[in-house]
Amino acid sequence: MLVPEVENALNKQLNAEIYSSYLYVSMAAQCKADDLDGFSAWLETQAQEEMTHAAKFYNFIIQRGGRVKLAGIDAPQVEWDSPLAVFEDTLAHEQKVSAMINDLMEIAIAQKDHATQIFLQWFVTEQVEEEESVGMALGKIKRVKDSAQGMYLLDQELGQRQPAPLPGTTPAAE
Repeated sequence: MLVPEVENALNKQLNAEIYSSYLYVSMAAQCKADDLDGFSAWLETQAQEEMTHAAKFYNFIIQRGGRVKLAGIDAPQVEWDSPLAVFEDTLAHEQKVSAMINDLMEIAIAQKDHATQIFLQWFVTEQVEEEESVGMALGKIKRVKDSAQGMYLLDQELGQRQPAPLPGTTPAAE
């Protein structure tokens, strides 16, 4: 059974993961409107991953005998000045999510909830990967931002991103 403090924190994170997806869909729409289909595809994949994260929280709460409590999702920003601004905001958002996961882990530790700690370890590792992935894309955008050819090539590269396979699964054969 989940203690109320852990259950509430897990529900808060579930809702934050849904908001993250919503935010990345908004960013993808901005890139699509700017004819940056590769940037848009990268962000759409990011949005899908966030919904997968939300589903993990949803299932874990239920598995532990808790009650899922969905909250209203705030409207995300809808316009950015540039792809650089989009990815700067993406990195800032992922850093915020990392801090939230770390705070959630601290709650689980304080409550001596070992099952939740083990569950959250995957997210701790995932956030390191998320920040690295966004940071790499952001670095490339900074290097080519004044080059139309560079942005074109980067758009093509970002459009090749494939969703990561879920733990315990193998990627589909091509």
